[in-house]
Amino acid sequence: MKVHQADFSKGKVSTLILRVAFPLIVAEFVNLLYNMVDRIYIGHLAENGSVALTGLGLCFPVISLISAFAKLYGPNGGAPLCAMARGRKDYREASLVMGNSFMLSILTGVALMLIVLVFNKPILYAFGASDVTYPYARDYLMIYSVGTVPVLVTLSMNAFINSQGFATIGMVTVLIGAVLNIILDPILIFVLGLGVKGAAIATVFSQTMSCIFAVSFLCSRNVQLKLSFRDMRLGRKRCLSIVALGMSGFTMGATNSLVQLVCNKCAFIWGGDLYVGVMTILNSVREIYNTVMNGIGSGASPVMSFNYGAKDGERTIKASNFTLVCSFTYAMIAWLVIIIFPHAMAMLFTQDGQIIEASSAAMRIYFFGFFFMAFQTAGQQTFVALGKAKQAVFFSLFRKVIIVVPLTILLPFIFGINGVMMAEPISNVVGGLAAYLSMRHMVMPELRAMKKEQA
Repeated sequence: MKVHQADFSKGKVSTLILRVAFPLIVAEFVNLLYNMVDRIYIGHLAENGSVALTGLGLCFPVISLISAFAKLYGPNGGAPLCAMARGRKDYREASLVMGNSFMLSILTGVALMLIVLVFNKPILYAFGASDVTYPYARDYLMIYSVGTVPVLVTLSMNAFINSQGFATIGMVTVLIGAVLNIILDPILIFVLGLGVKGAAIATVFSQTMSCIFAVSFLCSRNVQLKLSFRDMRLGRKRCLSIVALGMSGFTMGATNSLVQLVCNKCAFIWGGDLYVGVMTILNSVREIYNTVMNGIGSGASPVMSFNYGAKDGERTIKASNFTLVCSFTYAMIAWLVIIIFPHAMAMLFTQDGQIIEASSAAMRIYFFGFFFMAFQTAGQQTFVALGKAKQAVFFSLFRKVIIVVPLTILLPFIFGINGVMMAEPISNVVGGLAAYLSMRHMVMPELRAMKKEQA
């Protein structure tokens, strides 16, 4: 296979980021299709589609938590460390970081699989399940948990493919699984009549195929850093460094799971199963529109990490600034689309008129000020790319745990069910600005000093 590897030290920074980000955005969208296609098909089942969709939605806080561990070892942890080591030309350390991240992903995947298989009932009821929705949630989650190891390995190792400049291959890794999932879903759900179980089987099989491709590529002659057994022996200091830096991404994923848990519980208390279904749709729409910003951040991250490791302050500053401009422009367009066409967004996932009406009204509240998320993306991603683990973790916690969770619990006492939706836009404004302005204050002086030393 002939592949192209990007050189992060040369060329116009904005062009380089877009070139790297485009396949990553496609990959993010394709990865989103795994669970999104499941929701769309399940929501349109002839019988019990709305209840099945609600049950499926209860699984996604658990799935978000599982995916958070991939960020711990891959995109936010090991991959930036690997890119910085490559920038310093320390290729041995870069290989060891990748090998250790691979082993951590496998060990964590096995542990999480066992936990979910044993404790799925109390977990799902804690996340807002009722006696009506639990059977659907259980059927999906029990099968999905079997694929935990390939899910973690695919998501974490794909970040090392991207960090070496092979963004197109990273896109193909995800594309393989998504195409398989799209093909298998209708066959297993409708033709074979497996329903929710069929959606889970399709997802697990598809993720396993993606995992095989990603690992095979990292073991091939095409890559500068190859995955090898000798690099998988865990080093305590190295693992702690991976986990410390990756904690910001893990915290964001884990707190997303926490927020979904709190939102589901509050939605159930104040609106019943109907509004748990509404939250499933809101989370799905948010994931769709967050995908591009995540791709932009993922494209900028290896560029920033490499140049920061190479002590090139000017290129690092340009990459951070462009991340904000690009994310903000996109987020403004996305916000307008959501506000103008909320019914169309809801109809993607259900035919139930009551849920469509409730979801449309909720979207206008939930997504108000969505464009402020661009500041969170730019600030957070710069902290992560430059290895500023403590700051990255703090602002992850600040937006979700300190702002969203308390407001989600308290605001319904004043505004009823609408209060559950109001916490998100408040956190977008306050958390986004706090993360970005703090990043400018903490990071830019160091980068400007690097720039002066170069001159």
